[in-house]
Amino acid sequence: MADGNHSTVSEFILLGLTDNPELQVILFGVFCLIYLVSVIGNFGLIVLIQISPQLHTPMYFFLSHLAFVDFCFTSSVTPNTLVNFLREVKSITYYACAAQVDCFITFVVCEMFLLSIMAYDRYVAICHPLLYVILMPRRLCIQMIVSTYLYGLTVGLVQTVATFHMSFCGSNVVNHFYCDDVPLVALACSDTLVKELMLLIIAGFNTLCSLVIVIISYIFILFAILRMHSAEGRQKAFSTCASHLTSITIFYGTIIFMYLQPKSNHSLNTDKFTSVFYVVVIPMLNPLIYSLRNQEVKNALKRMIEKLCIVIK
Repeated sequence: MADGNHSTVSEFILLGLTDNPELQVILFGVFCLIYLVSVIGNFGLIVLIQISPQLHTPMYFFLSHLAFVDFCFTSSVTPNTLVNFLREVKSITYYACAAQVDCFITFVVCEMFLLSIMAYDRYVAICHPLLYVILMPRRLCIQMIVSTYLYGLTVGLVQTVATFHMSFCGSNVVNHFYCDDVPLVALACSDTLVKELMLLIIAGFNTLCSLVIVIISYIFILFAILRMHSAEGRQKAFSTCASHLTSITIFYGTIIFMYLQPKSNHSLNTDKFTSVFYVVVIPMLNPLIYSLRNQEVKNALKRMIEKLCIVIK
């Protein structure tokens, strides 16, 4: 990151979602509630998976990491947003902005590939059930998770350095409620062509690669389910995939809408409100989706509550 950039712009001003004081108070309450549910839901899911022996399988191992990534993802933005709802001047320092961009990109990429790994896991479980333990050993699961985090960190660092290597010598007002690549590129007074190409190519590559893995996995899963003779077996297979498919549809639908549309159709105001859903709401929805639609999770939660009641009594 260039020293000249920092000497010119030492902080950024975030416009936020609205300048209406009354609406900001309402949004503070809404965001605070959603964030609280998200933290409790994701950490609750992680704890439940850790203390429930019946959930010690690759599927729930990956799910616990998805919950962790969701928590980190929303926590990189929401707490600062909550503070800004109560501040007149919504400022963020140059380096804090860079850190937010880095964390945000890192955890978006991690979530993408975690969802694709979970799709592959469902493919192995449904298409090769007798070989599941052999094809998905603990060591391989750990390697896939570590690789996902390392790749996410690398992409986040590369994109952040590229963004803050640009010169910011004019306006420091970011038309967003957090530091994001697109509105920051719009503020740069140096050539942004390389950064725009990086943003399009890397975002497109990551989205396409992870989505192709998901699509191919579910094509094989669909064929395997259609070949099943038992209606009960088909229903069980569908129910196993339902939660994951719901998360994939919501996440990728929002990502594609935000980042892979033509520049001529791009609206920063539209992106702001789309970001609310994908940065704040989705991390809250995921633990609810996997808890309410998954019988094994519900059974494990029921047993945990029963044990707690016995201990309290």
